[in-house]
Amino acid sequence: MPPCILKDHCLRPVVVHPVKHLFPPRHSSAVPVDLVTASGSGLDPHISPAAALYQVGRVAKARKLEESAVRQLVQQHIEGRQLGFLGEPRVNVLALNLALDGK
Repeated sequence: MPPCILKDHCLRPVVVHPVKHLFPPRHSSAVPVDLVTASGSGLDPHISPAAALYQVGRVAKARKLEESAVRQLVQQHIEGRQLGFLGEPRVNVLALNLALDGK
């Protein structure tokens, strides 16, 4: 593996720039890291609240819903840390998609 692959300036054109094209240009914030990486198993049904909120506009447009309704569902599906201190807050994508299907 070339040494360059571990440096941000090498990954940006390959990973971050293509992901940014999936989202409207109004996003001036950095792309949440879990949108450009995968879990070890690739089966993790959770994403960070930042990643879910980053996609609100795109999801609302694709599902023909108001952004405020999608944002509200994301907020309702944020799960806290396990036992109050383990892990990070997360959004269960399957549960959120089921709720969106019900709209």
